[in-house]
This record gives sequence, structure tokens and C-alpha cells, in this order.
Amino acid sequence: MSALPLVAASASCALADENPRYRATQHNYGGVGLLQTPTARMAPEGEFSFTANHTSPYTRYSISVQPLPWLESTIRYIDVNNISYGSEGFSNQSLKDKAIDAKFRLWQESRWLPQVALGFRDVGGTGLFSSEFVVANKRFYDLDFSLGVAWGYIGNRGDFGNPLSVISDSFNDRATNDDPGGTLNTSSYFSGRPGIFGGVEYQTPWDDLRLKVELDGNDYKSEPFQNNQEQDSPINVGVLYSLADWADVTVGWERGNTAMFGITMHTNLRTIQRPPKVLDPEPEARRALPAGVRGANVDWANISDRLSANAGIKVESIAVKDDEVIITGEQTTYRSDAEGMSRAARVLDNSLGEGTYDWYTLVHKPYGMALNQTSVNAETLRQYEQFEADQRALRYHMVNAVPSRQETEEVYAEELDRFNAGLALGYRQNVGGPDNFILYQFLLRANAQFYFDRNKWLDGTVGINLLNNYDQFEYDGPSNLPRVRTDLRQYLTTSDVQLNRLQYTQTEQINRDWFGMAYAGLLEDMYGGLGGEVLYRPHGVDWAVGVDVNWVKQRGYAQEFSFRDYSTLTGHITGYLRTGFHDVLIKGSVGRYLAGDIGGTIDLSRRFRNGVVMGGWATMTDVSKEEFGEGSFDKGVYIQIPFDVFFLGSTKSVANLAWNPLTRDGGAKLWRNYELYQLTEERDLDLFDNSFQNLSR
Repeated sequence: MSALPLVAASASCALADENPRYRATQHNYGGVGLLQTPTARMAPEGEFSFTANHTSPYTRYSISVQPLPWLESTIRYIDVNNISYGSEGFSNQSLKDKAIDAKFRLWQESRWLPQVALGFRDVGGTGLFSSEFVVANKRFYDLDFSLGVAWGYIGNRGDFGNPLSVISDSFNDRATNDDPGGTLNTSSYFSGRPGIFGGVEYQTPWDDLRLKVELDGNDYKSEPFQNNQEQDSPINVGVLYSLADWADVTVGWERGNTAMFGITMHTNLRTIQRPPKVLDPEPEARRALPAGVRGANVDWANISDRLSANAGIKVESIAVKDDEVIITGEQTTYRSDAEGMSRAARVLDNSLGEGTYDWYTLVHKPYGMALNQTSVNAETLRQYEQFEADQRALRYHMVNAVPSRQETEEVYAEELDRFNAGLALGYRQNVGGPDNFILYQFLLRANAQFYFDRNKWLDGTVGINLLNNYDQFEYDGPSNLPRVRTDLRQYLTTSDVQLNRLQYTQTEQINRDWFGMAYAGLLEDMYGGLGGEVLYRPHGVDWAVGVDVNWVKQRGYAQEFSFRDYSTLTGHITGYLRTGFHDVLIKGSVGRYLAGDIGGTIDLSRRFRNGVVMGGWATMTDVSKEEFGEGSFDKGVYIQIPFDVFFLGSTKSVANLAWNPLTRDGGAKLWRNYELYQLTEERDLDLFDNSFQNLSR
């Protein structure tokens, strides 16, 4: 009989990671956890969560993302309701503290071993709520247990002496962060007396309801600004209810005397599927193949029009050679090059028939640069449409190569469409300043382009103010450097009509793998001037190297044609490496920034198959922490989301959402509207392979 509990425990462990009803949920500070405490669990890869909650005197707003299966990252603002932002008269707000967290899964749960994670709270902020922790989780059916040890804020109760003191006495006392915010402050890591925390999460028989009970490791006797709180009990309890697949509400009772309420909205950016494209034209209905025709018997102008209307290809020219038709142009509509290619092949089949041309080739030539050519065997594509061949066979018969220079017979040349224009809504914001937590502006943007040639164009943007609260923007950030960015307030408030950009650009394919670009004009909101870039990007490889050099002069605050006195030379050498590890791109650059400081920027981003990108960057220069000011160095995170996953019609447009905690003058780069690495993305063959997921028959 004594063996029965062991057998039962073994069975529970075996099923621990197989509960289909389990779902990771957010805790008060953002990131997967219980209430006040984190757990070792991770959200699904690609998860995006926004959490807002209140436990007096703290209101917290956080965004958490899961860019990798083993990495969780959170950015957060804490509103300390009973502490003012600064000295009297400085601001009418309560204190706003900002922070960045990171949590790393060390190993996954197995039959016998728990899942274990290492985490850092407030690793990139002021350090007011900083903490380091190690936590383990083990699940038994509907119960998920966590147990951890924390240094700093999460473990402020200090249950025992620091075991790391055997290494050095410096671990006994936790150092105070005297830096101006934003530093890693490694001298305090894992120091001080640690505290124990943990708890259990119970998934009730009702899928939408779960209960949380935890032991809080903080006794609230060492709060920032001596803002200590009464704690009647270290046990916190809460109830989470799922309002929908994308929304959770949590209510709880914390510190034995304080109510908590929170809401989380979440989605998975990795698995989000584009909606049915009901506004797209249907692929041309396949007609009975006529007898093969060629040369003067083909209406090539009609084919060009249909390629544009149905396949999204802006044709430059059409040529033939032996049994091959070669279309040179640019894909302007479909993110999936494979989809555009299959639509184009149907158009050609319906016009040319069978037996005359066996291969269809599309030369991708955006901005006048021939980047890649894709050839498909016409018969294999017909077999795929008739379910006689699968996607693997079709991909095998699609050839990607460097555009070849060969003798061909040009049968059609499309006249250049020189002018286009459009209107769009714009939005910008400034978050976390003393004037108001969120300063916002909605704009009407008028955009226009005039093409002198396919690789030479003039384009501009005018912004017209529609709605904003920037009349409250009165604070000028301090600076010990030339004011290359901290004059932001003047640029945003001086005029309701702004010429944001007016730029002449010329691209050039120098040879097979070298590309160049030159530009001049009003390059961005704050700077005008001239510059150039060269990029070496061999076809089909995972790396590239580029150099840009720019001479710029600061624009007038009204953003018309006036200039201020400040000018500078800025530029960078940049390397790009697509690692192949979860499709992570490493982008590193070194050079001279707008304030004349010298340093480097590292940018890490993860691209999912649906085109969504999550990334973050940091810049360190020879500017000291004291010169830089609050934040210590420049940093930020961003998400890029293709509009194609929202709209009912196909588009190649992308939404860029970025968060930069502070506007400072150190480490400031010129905002270039065009960069050769983005303009030459067709050189990345992984993009073409990924596009097969949207290929239809």
C-alpha cells in the first residue's frame, strides 16, 4: 500500500505538461505569473499582452511579448498615485516610473523535474522596483505550483542570509542605484537578503475561471521613496475570468487589506492569420489552353494590364528567349511573391497557350534595381492547380537566381507611370513626460511621388493637424549636448501644417551584388541635407554590409523651408546577419551620431513567418551617463505588423509601433526614410519560401 502514493505522483508528473486547458496568464507587473509574483511559465511564442491593473497606491501599465520560446520581455509604467512627479509646480501628475523586464527559461518541465526560469525586473529602468529571481514550476493536473527565491523588491522580506556571501561579502548588502536611470546596475544583482515567494494556480472545471493563491516575498517595509504600505498578510488571493479569447479580468485581495483589479488583452502575433481577401480579384479563371502563340500574335499590352490588375506586378518590360517569357517589374500588391507568381503564370497561360513557352520568369526590379529572378515551369504549376503536384514539387520547379544578362527579344515596354499621390491618417505620441502621461496627435498625411526615371524620384509628405493635446506640452528636456532631438516640443507645437519631408532619391545597381543610393532635400521632421549609402548584399546569403554618410542641417521649428544654425556630419558602417536561429536578425552599426558622439548600436529582431517582427535596440556612445542624462543610454523596442493581416485586400504596407522611453540627444540617428537593406529585401530567399503558406490553387 505504501507504494500507491508514489505511483499516483508518477502518474501526475507524467500528465503535468499535457493539460490542454492550461494557458499562461499575466501577473500585476506584466509577464506570466500569479498576482505580485512571477512564475517559470512562458506564454506561447509570439504572444503579445497589454495589462493594466490597480493595487493602491500603484497603477501599472505593461506590454509583454514572447519573441522566443525561452525569452519573455516586458516594458512597464507604474503610476505611484500618492507621490508627485517632481517638485511643486514642476508637474500636476503623480510619479511615473518606467522599466524593462526580462525572463529566461533555463529548462522545461519534464516527468520529474520542474520548469525553471531566471528573471530580472526593472533591469533597464530607474531600479526603484528592481529584483532578480529564480523560480520553478510543477504542474499536477489542474494545479500549477510555483516556488522561487528573489533578491531586491520581490524578496524584500529577506527571509534568510544571502548564500552568495560565501563568494563575496559584497552580496550581503544591496547597493542603492544612484545612476540617472536606465543602467544595468550590475553591482546590485543578487545582493541583499533574499525572500521566498510562490503559490498555486488552479484551473477550475469552468474553462474561463481560475484561482490564484500566492505567498508574497515582499513585506512592503522598504518601498521606494519610503512609501511603505501596511501588510496584514503575506498571502494574496485572486480570481481570473476570461471574458473572451483575447481578454482576461482579474480581481484579488492583496497584503491582507487591499483590493486589486486588472485587465489583460492579448493576442498571438506569430499565429495571427490574414483574413480572407474578399476585396482581391479572383485569380483569372483558367480557360481551355489555346494552341501556342508567340511574337506578333500576342497582345503583350493586354497581358501587362492584366498582370498589374490581377497579379500586382507593375511591369517594366516583357521579353522572350527560346521557350521562356521574361517579365521585368515590381510586385506592388501581394506580400507573397509566390502568390503573385502563380497569378502571373495563369495570366500568361490564358494568353499564350501550351507548348510554346515552357518557362515563365519574373525579374524583381524595385526602385530600378534587379534583385532576384524567379522562374517557374508552366506545366508543374498546372499540375499543382490540378492536385497532381504538391507545394514541395512546385517549389522544386521554381528557380531563384541572380538576374541574368542575356540576349533576349524585348516584345513590350511599359510607359513609366510618373506621378502618384494619396492620403493617410497619421498618429504620433509622447509617453511618460511630466506634462501629461500621454501626449498625442492625429494627422492627415498627404503623400506624393514624382518619378523622373524608375530609379530617380522626388517624394514628399505634408502633415495636417486634426486632433491633439500637445497644447499641454510645455516641458523642455534638459540636455548637456547639442539639442539634436530634445527640441521635440517646438517641432510638434509650432505649426498645424508641416512639411515633414521633401526628398530626391536616386538608386543604382553598381554591379551584381553592390547597390548604391544618393538623396538630398528635407530628409525628416528635424533635418535636411544630403547623403548616400552603399550596400554589399550577395544574392541568397544571410548577411550584408552597408555604409551611409550624411551631411545634415537642423530645420526650423515650423517645418517649412527654413533652417537653424546647427549642422553636422553623421554616418555609420552597418552589418546585417540573418542567423537562422528562430529567424533572428542581428544588425550592428558603428559610427558618428547627430550630436557628434561616436559609438555603436545593436539591434536584435525576430521575424515570424506571417511577416510580424519583434525587435529591440540599444545605443552606447562616448557620451558619459552624466552628459546623457536620465536613461544613461539610448534604447527602445518595436513591433512591425503587416497591414495584410488586418485588411480584406492584399497590401505590402507595414505598421511600425515603437517605444523609446526617453528622448535624449546622445546616440541619436538620422531618421532615413529609405535604407538599402529594406529596399533589397527580395535578396532574402527565406521570404520567398515563407510566402508559399499563402499560395492557393
